[in-house]
This record gives sequence, structure tokens and C-alpha cells, in this order.
Amino acid sequence: MIPAGPHGGDGARLAAALGVDPAAVLDLSASLNPLAPDAGEVVGKHLDALRRYPDPARATAALAAAMDVDPGRLLLTNGGAEAIALVAAELGGRVEEPDFALYPRGGGPLWRSNPHNPTGRLADGHADVWDEAFYPLATGRWTRGEGIVVGSLTKLLACPGLRVGYVLGGPRLRQPAWSVNGLVAAALPDMLDAVDLPAWAAAIAGLRTRLVGILHGAGLQPEPSDANFVLVRAPGLRSRLAPHGILVRDCASFGLPEHVRIAVPDHAGLARLEEVLCAAR
Repeated sequence: MIPAGPHGGDGARLAAALGVDPAAVLDLSASLNPLAPDAGEVVGKHLDALRRYPDPARATAALAAAMDVDPGRLLLTNGGAEAIALVAAELGGRVEEPDFALYPRGGGPLWRSNPHNPTGRLADGHADVWDEAFYPLATGRWTRGEGIVVGSLTKLLACPGLRVGYVLGGPRLRQPAWSVNGLVAAALPDMLDAVDLPAWAAAIAGLRTRLVGILHGAGLQPEPSDANFVLVRAPGLRSRLAPHGILVRDCASFGLPEHVRIAVPDHAGLARLEEVLCAAR
């Protein structure tokens, strides 16, 4: 059994431990959009961008148009992690535990994830900085539009290796030159053309309902969720599933060592998870 990484997405390490192709692992430790088109097909049409220094202006304009926001308020970043790091470096911050481990834990503005990570519940009330990485897939809308917003298109577009996030609003940030790579700068406008937030959110809600039913059938009690993942108290479940090539998110980094977070998969992933859970009963 491989040790849990701090943020999930350990599918490649599990594949190496099992001696299988990474594509054979059902990685439910990374909560990616199960309905997103294959990013590789779009990115593959823009490989000539590797010969140029990146200019994110066109990609920024495309995302601003999709979100219906002023492009002057939007900053593309090298994934959601850079978005968080840039705002945290400028403003600092604090959280109400449990919450995502990358947020600052000092004094200053209040950070909150929406939907809350790891419970998956949509948030209300106040925050100075909102992390809306999972908000579009939960609501079918791009943003709540309040405070400073950090986001992660790698979740929405299911392309964590490509690294694309954003900051909406807030102060001027000290981003290093060329943080956004050339493939993102070139391919993002085409990738956004395929986005259908209302349809994706509705379909994920249906898949989540089926996932909850499968977990109930296995004797587990997942907590209510609005997101493309569910939280469940299930000591030992990660180690029971791993030999079958299925990985769920250890929640020790949230201070919840007996819980796991399980991403909503597609129909094939649900069938595979159900088969393994039924066999293990």
C-alpha cells in the first residue's frame, strides 16, 4: 500500500506499485470532471506553441468572455496552486478548519472553499477569498462573484498536468514572467468552446446520487455533498480498494484521518467501484 500524498492524485504511484499502466488505475483521489472531453486531442493541435514564448492574452480574454467578467480583473495562473500562493503571499490569511491545506494559516483575510473541501457542501456567509475550484461543477455557474476568487480549470477540464488556474479580482499580484505555459495560452480558447456548465453540473448530480447509493449498499454513510466528490468516514477503505487499482483520497491532511474523499466517476467507474465493494462485503 502506497503512503498517501498530501493532496491526492496518487494514481501513477499506485500503478507503479501494482506494476500496471497508470490508465488502469481508477483514481478517485483526484476530483476531476468525469465528463470533460479529452484535453489531449485539443492540446495536440497546438504543439507549435512550444516553439514560442507564451502570451496568455488571448486565453485570458476567452476565459473572461466565458465567465462574463472584465478581463482586466482576471489573471491566469499556473494551476490553482499558483493562484492560492500568489494571493496568500500578498495578503496572508486564515481559515476555519477543516479546509484545504494550501491556504495560509496566519492572520489576515478569511479564506473559504466553495463548495467546502472536503465536505462538498456549498457555502454561504462571508469570506474575503473564495476558492471556487469546484463551484462550476456544483452549480452550473462560473462564479458566485464575491470577494477575491481563486479557481482551478484543471478540475473543470480534467487536465491536472496542463496546469491552469486563475485569480479574479483582488490586488495586483507579483506573478513571475511566463508562469502560464504556451500550451495553455494556445489551447485554452478551444477547450472552453466545449464547456457546458449547466449540463455538466446536472449530469454530475446524477452520477453523485448513484455513487451515494453504491456507498450505502456497502454499508457506508457518506455526508451530503453538492460537489463532484463525497466525504465518508471509512477507516481502512483506501487500503482495501488499492489492490484492486482503485484509489480514494486520504483526508488526514484535513485533520480527518478516518475519512476518505471519493471523486464522482463516470458510469464505467461507478460500475467498477460497485463491483469491488460488493466483492469485498
